[in-house]
Amino acid sequence: MSFTNSLMSAGQPDRFRIGGLAHLARRYPVVLIGAGLLTLLIALAISAPLFARDPVNMDPFFRLQPPSDEHWFGTDNLGRDVFARAIYGARVSLMVGLISALVSACVGMLIGVVAGYVRSFDNVIMRVMDALMSIPTFLLAIALISLTGPGIEMLIAAIAIPQTPSVARLVRSVVLSVRERPYVDAAVCGGGRLHKILWRHVLPSTIPPLMVQGSLVCADAIMTEAALSFLGVGVPPEIPSWGNMISSSRLYLATAPLTIFAPGILLAVTVLAVNLLGDGLRDVFDPRAKRRH
Repeated sequence: MSFTNSLMSAGQPDRFRIGGLAHLARRYPVVLIGAGLLTLLIALAISAPLFARDPVNMDPFFRLQPPSDEHWFGTDNLGRDVFARAIYGARVSLMVGLISALVSACVGMLIGVVAGYVRSFDNVIMRVMDALMSIPTFLLAIALISLTGPGIEMLIAAIAIPQTPSVARLVRSVVLSVRERPYVDAAVCGGGRLHKILWRHVLPSTIPPLMVQGSLVCADAIMTEAALSFLGVGVPPEIPSWGNMISSSRLYLATAPLTIFAPGILLAVTVLAVNLLGDGLRDVFDPRAKRRH
């Protein structure tokens, strides 16, 4: 009897885990859809060398070819494989979006925590953030790239810097409310050190809104990278990205529509996936927001 009970108790965690995942999927399908689409796009981008052709190989004899068994999406005006360039372009867009969101989230969290908890620095830090928010992303990107030349590093910096103040303001508002909680007062009265109080009692409350804000920053960064690359101030032309693919193919829309539709659809799906994930996370962390809609 005890052996049977032990087997039943050993199997319970797996059943509970599967049942919990199924419950979350039914209750928050938007998170599942967004995460699934984003995971698929990341998997395609990572495994691109396994099934895609060389995205920079040019063959002028096969310019603007229609889709075929050899070129699934046809070729562009320089004879390059559109499918390969679209899949490799996902690497650039996803990398720029994710790294920009991560950088702005980490820096904004640090600034917001300091401004919200150490009130003597609040006015100075927030005025600096206001000044940064007044700088348009496009103008900052053009200024930085004109000094250093096109590159992914400068593009990430140009996107992350203007996004940091919004993250810092969000974290600051959370910290201002958390610092008045009784358990924080108890930790201060108990002689806790500042870094331990911030790490154990303040920072955990900033993670849920920071994840939602990070998804919004990621989607905005992907769109900004595509727009800057379309204007010629993003990644270098030899690196395939969705923005410069659309830019170089806009004159051939009538004869080779997939040269624009392929990167455009992938860009739209990626931004949609990130936004769905962000909306779903908002509903998970704040069920009241879901009831208000």
